[in-house]
Amino acid sequence: MISTALIGAGTGTLAAAGFLGHAVRGRSSAVFGPSIYRGDRSRPALALTFDDGPSESTPALLEILAEQSIRATFFMCGENVRRCPAIAREVAAAGHEVGNHTDSHPRLDFHLPDFIFREIELAQETIRDTTGATPRLFRAPFGVRWFGLRRAQRRLDLLGVMWTILGHDWHWSVDRISTRMVQRAVNGAVICLHDGREVRNRPDIRVTLDAVRVAIPRLKERGFHFETVSQILCPTN
Repeated sequence: MISTALIGAGTGTLAAAGFLGHAVRGRSSAVFGPSIYRGDRSRPALALTFDDGPSESTPALLEILAEQSIRATFFMCGENVRRCPAIAREVAAAGHEVGNHTDSHPRLDFHLPDFIFREIELAQETIRDTTGATPRLFRAPFGVRWFGLRRAQRRLDLLGVMWTILGHDWHWSVDRISTRMVQRAVNGAVICLHDGREVRNRPDIRVTLDAVRVAIPRLKERGFHFETVSQILCPTN
């Protein structure tokens, strides 16, 4: 027979594993540091966010956003900023918000706190020195947080940002991505897309570009407007 103590131990292990899983990847988790995944729900505003840039394809995205008079939030990787400094500056000069997405885009789980801090600090320095903008927002690669992140965020004065809607634009079709964006949009939603593919050179983001072109007019027809993440966090009086 299985003892009551063994059952209790097994239940406790499962509960601990469930808690850790939520802490690491749960969009509403703030276990490893202050974090948000949506903004003010009292008004029809959305925040478009783009991870993994800048890339050689980012200027095409900037043209779309300019045509639609939209300011977005770009979570940049330090390696990509060093590879495409002029494009990083173009993003900031266009009035978009710039956030930190680590230096080399690693999963942070199972890394030591010093590694996590250095990844974020190096990206912070690179972004600031290249664009003149000091990020105040941070998004963990793959949405994975870990021990040591809270200290790193505190030292660098960063607020963690997850998402309300994940676009899956690295492997879904244009129709599926745009439909997901439109159907799941709610007041204060933070939408996560990508203007790069981790730290790869010359990534193909045509699917992302086309999905944005399709979704933005449909979202505007539903009465939504677009803000940066920092703007969407602040309710208006």
